[in-house]
Amino acid sequence: MDKQQWEDLVRQATLAPSSHNTQPWRFIARGQLLELHADRTRALPVNDPDDRELTISCAAALFNLRAAAAAMGLSASTAPAGESASDLLATVTCSPGDPGPLASLAPAIPLRHTVREALSAAPLDPALAGRLGAAAAAEGASLHWLEGKQVRERVADLVAEGDRMQFADKRWRRELAAWMHPARSDDGLPVEHFGRAVRFVLGRFNVGGSTAGKDEVFALRAPALALLTTPSDDCAGWMAAGQALERVLLTAALEGVQAGYLNQPCQLAELRPRLHEIAAAAAAPQVLLRLGRPLGDAHPRRRRPLEDILTFAG
Repeated sequence: MDKQQWEDLVRQATLAPSSHNTQPWRFIARGQLLELHADRTRALPVNDPDDRELTISCAAALFNLRAAAAAMGLSASTAPAGESASDLLATVTCSPGDPGPLASLAPAIPLRHTVREALSAAPLDPALAGRLGAAAAAEGASLHWLEGKQVRERVADLVAEGDRMQFADKRWRRELAAWMHPARSDDGLPVEHFGRAVRFVLGRFNVGGSTAGKDEVFALRAPALALLTTPSDDCAGWMAAGQALERVLLTAALEGVQAGYLNQPCQLAELRPRLHEIAAAAAAPQVLLRLGRPLGDAHPRRRRPLEDILTFAG
């Protein structure tokens, strides 16, 4: 692997989703070995106190790298760093070989984007739903479809309760506001209009009620609502969740289907057991998704410069 190849792969990796678009990953190339590190300077201590979502985000980037390598005719071999490593999450080596089915997902990497608005009411194709479930299973996770009026209403209530709880916390609101960068284009959340005013309001006032109402409607009207779970709720489980999430998202994006997140019940320790019960899933809830076809165009991508993310160590 030469420098250009690593740069090409990491550039694709960084198109993965992350909480508040923090992009909390670092890559170090050491000859033929690439290390994936968590960048904990970009952590969200209030929203994500255990770095669970940070790890999921890094793992999603790892899956992108695997798919991009496959499209280059390379087989990417990954090894977990283990619980003892503080920031090192995985190592990757690439070699010529049979790339397998991942190559077909690489074209979806630049197509995938997060939807923060309403989705088309068109239902999800049952065949696609089956493929998305298989995509999650291929990475050691499960995708549970939350169907039926009663289940939807209970999940929607839980999402709305999560909004009210989070926005009631001044620390959480300030952390969210800190990642709204109207004058920057490389990270953070998009705030196209009245950016500074939005940051001021979020940082100082509780708008949980209005946000709860919007997200409740999102949950009730989503063409499909799904919960991604893993057998364990530790670093290994989070790494599996992130790679499964991105495999699901890329599989969906190939069909013109995108996802938005309703993760409040996964983020709050008080609500996770109730979500677990509603989903009737014998596994740890990691990501709550609404899936469908977007009504509008995607926001311009915000991504950090490659030189801030990738280091060559000889």
